[in-house]
Formats: sequence, C-alpha cells, structure tokens
Amino acid sequence: MAISTFDLFSIGIGPSSSHTVGPMRAARQFVETLRDSGLLADATRIKAEMYGSLGATGKGHGTPKAVLLGLEGEQPESVDVASIADRVSQICEGQSINLAGIHPVEYNNETDVVLYRKKVLPFHSNGMVFSAFDKDSKTISSQTYYSVGGGFVVDETAEGGDYLAEDPRTVAYPFDSANQLLELCKEHHLSIADLMLENEKSWRSEEQVREDLLHLWSVMQACVANGVANGGILPGGLNVRRRAKELHQQLLSRPEAAMADPLSVLDWVTLYALAVNEENAAGGRIVTAPTNGAAGIIPAVLLYYMRFVPSANNDGVIRFLLTAAAIGILYKKNASISGAEVGCQGEVGSACSMAAGALTEVLGGTPAQVENAAEIAMEHNLGLTCDPVGGLVQVPCIERNAMGSVKAIHAARMALRGDGSHFVSLDKVIKTMRKTGEDMHERYKETSRGGLATNVLEVPVNIIEC
Repeated sequence: MAISTFDLFSIGIGPSSSHTVGPMRAARQFVETLRDSGLLADATRIKAEMYGSLGATGKGHGTPKAVLLGLEGEQPESVDVASIADRVSQICEGQSINLAGIHPVEYNNETDVVLYRKKVLPFHSNGMVFSAFDKDSKTISSQTYYSVGGGFVVDETAEGGDYLAEDPRTVAYPFDSANQLLELCKEHHLSIADLMLENEKSWRSEEQVREDLLHLWSVMQACVANGVANGGILPGGLNVRRRAKELHQQLLSRPEAAMADPLSVLDWVTLYALAVNEENAAGGRIVTAPTNGAAGIIPAVLLYYMRFVPSANNDGVIRFLLTAAAIGILYKKNASISGAEVGCQGEVGSACSMAAGALTEVLGGTPAQVENAAEIAMEHNLGLTCDPVGGLVQVPCIERNAMGSVKAIHAARMALRGDGSHFVSLDKVIKTMRKTGEDMHERYKETSRGGLATNVLEVPVNIIEC
C-alpha cells in the first residue's frame, strides 16, 4: 500500500478536513459517478444524509455547504473561497442546484441535506449516504461514503476492510512501521527525507516533487499572512475574537523585547499557529497537515525553522515536509488522524509528532533521533479528546495548535540532546494512541456532546446554512 506525501498534505478550505473537505469530495465523486454511468440526465432530486460526527457537528463544521458545492462539481483545492457564501445562498433561495455544473435539479434545504445527530453508520463515524431520484421519485443510484480524516474519502467497498485503497504503484522503500523505516534508512544509508523522496518518484519526478512541496509551503505562508492581516470575530455564533492580528502588532511594537526575553520566539510560534487556525475557522484556504483542525502546527514549526534557524533554506523546507509525511503515513496506516475516530490526539497529536520529527531532521538529527522526537511528541498528547464547543473548530482547537507547535519544538530539542535510543518506541506509542481512541467514550470524539462542549455551553451553537 502506497501513500504519497501529497495525500497527507493537500490544499483545501476550512474549517475541517473531515467535515468540509471530505464531504465536498464525496459529493463531487457521487455526481461524477452519475455522469459516468449515464444517469445524471435522469436525476431530478439529490438527497445527502450525514451520520455520526458529520451529523452531530456538521452545521458548525460547514458540512452542508461543502456538500452543495461538491454536488455542483467544485473541489476544495480550487473553489473560490470568497464566493462560497453567495453560492450557497443562491442554491437555497433559488431552490435549485446545478449537478456537476451542467444539470440543474430542484433543491429543498429542509429535506435534501439531512444531518442525523445521533445515528451512526457501522464502519466509521463520518458516514454519508447520497441518493439520486428520477421524476417518479424512484431511486436510480445510492452510494455510501466515509470521510476518514485529512480529506480522505472511501466508499462502502472499504467496509470491514482497509480505510485506504490499494495503490497499484510500488515505491522504492515500502514501510509499514517506524522500525521498518529505521531499518531501511540504516541499510541504504539514507535519511528519512531522502527515503521519502525516492518513494515520491513513483508518482512524479524529483523536480515535480520539489516544485509541488514548495507550492504547499507558499500556500501555508499565505495562510499565515492572511491570518495575521484579518481581525474581528470568527463566524458561527460563539463570538470568538481573532487574536493573531493584535498579537502580531504587539510583537512588532517591541522588537527589543526579544533581547530581554529569550522565550519571546515562542510568542512568534504561537502567532503563526493562531493565524493559520483562525483562517481555518473562518473557512479560508488551508493546507491539511494532516487535518484542518491541526493545520497550524506544521506551518508554525516550519516558520520557526525558516525565521529562527540561521542555516534554513528551501531545501530544508522540502526535507521537513518529506519527513513529516513519513511520520504521518505511520499514523494513517496504523492508527488514525481522524478526531471523530480517535479524538484530538489523532489530529493535534499526529501533527505535533510529524512536526517534531521533521524539525529534528532539518536540524541535523539522525533517523533514530527523528523517531525519538516523533515519539516524545505523541506520548504527551495521548488521551487528548476532541470536544469542540458549539461544533465549531474554534474552542479549544485554535489554542491547541499553538500548544502543539511549542510542544513539537520542545520534543525535537529533547531528542537532539540524546543519541536516539529511548525506552518507548514510536510504534508502541502509535499502537497505544489507537487503543486509547478505541477506549475513549464516543462523546469525546468530535460530537460536541462531552467535555468543554457541554461545560462551557448549555445549548450547542451551530451555523445555520440557509
């Protein structure tokens, strides 16, 4: 089974990779299937049903609008973010949706996108059923999809099996565990980044890999810049104030403070993470890293490397992202990056682990030290629940990215002070994370029915789409 770096890092929109990006891709896939099978012209109505976490927190995560845009043929990486609100309003007010951008059908906001708050499909919490009906109200096609984290979507053929479809291509150095990865690096005298680069050549040339990685980096930087530039109140009804712009102005107003306070660099790291996740919460353009909910950690740590490490350069950026992807692949294969499945440890924990290992790589660490850093980072995110207040990716999600970024830097520094040998392996931590997620009560896995979500608000707050 082969997973590319560009499966883990993809360009999408906020606020959620599993609740916004995944449903948009699933909806688009459904109408493409209709078109390819010659059934699109017969469709007069589409019904989309959201189950589990998608139903419980879908409104707050923007799921309905993502579904509508996907049905019209839009993709997360290319949809015009600025036009989304107007597009959704037009569909709802006009009571018509243009399937695949070419076939208009009637649309009823009350009946055609349904969110079941307590119904769950057996395979995964993020389940969706899309159905198409003809003029006689007869079902002409029905498909079940699952959004399994990070924008990954699988259909019902994966039920009872693997979340990831088999890729016919083979990579140069396949690995399924951290131990295998380390053994391959040792045997072939490769760093983790070098090994990943060789594997990426199964999909694209080395030149294209580098170009595409730097493009992801440019989108990350643009996201930080947008987050710093935009102030005000985040949408959704919680009235959460954006802080990145004000914090940026504070830091710029007293640059001499860094001379008196050596820890002021952490304020900048916090700023970068807050900026990204405030943009995400506002529905802006985001790089899933590996999810939207944890999208601020890798950009924040990468910006720390570029702006505070004297030897930093674009080659380091490429090595950072390749190493982070290798670690992310281990979580994707052996546990989960879905908050709905394993809690926030699967999102913030995975991103923190990826960033820690990647930073260790570009600071000159050995593969063993990289693995150690990744292990330290996740070990101290074990048990982290996903309890978004009001079903929105705001509280505690935004601050968790800032904390995770600092933790990643700390883990890297600890690992670099050692020789790579340590008591608990990354493989054991990943296994433990998955088991912890399985043991976690369902209310603490992205349902807004536990933890802070119920102790901060008595009545859940959700975005009303139309």
